[in-house]
Amino acid sequence: MAALRYAGLDDTDSEDELPPGWEQRTTKDGWVYYANHTEEKTQWEHPKTGKRKRIAGDLPYGWEQETDENGQVFFVDHINKRTTYLDPRLAFTVDDNPTKPTTRQRYDGSTTAMEILQGRDLSGKVVVVTGANSGIGGSSASSRGCRCCSWRA
Repeated sequence: MAALRYAGLDDTDSEDELPPGWEQRTTKDGWVYYANHTEEKTQWEHPKTGKRKRIAGDLPYGWEQETDENGQVFFVDHINKRTTYLDPRLAFTVDDNPTKPTTRQRYDGSTTAMEILQGRDLSGKVVVVTGANSGIGGSSASSRGCRCCSWRA
């Protein structure tokens, strides 16, 4: 790590790796939160990615979740006879706010205006039609006009 700092790199390429002074913890009901020991604050979002996470699934076989006298959750590994404050399921977290798929859709020459503009009302809008050879341009610029907004050529 000292060699990385000397080279001007404070961390690795892993976006999930926490910055120095941060710790990942879990609540009793499986939500992941992050403790910043430098500023003595906690937050729900990962400090690098901004994502919220939650634990997926049950504890592994032989593990039990307990609470200490201070109310902090800890985990008991009955098979290896050890305890830890780190949730053994942390490696299997899932994003609470998954990234939205891109809404951009590709269309080809056989795509009609009705397919593209389904559910949209263009009444009272100014429409510029380009590419009138096929697809939505051809459908919109035809002598019949556009069926989705009652426009006539």
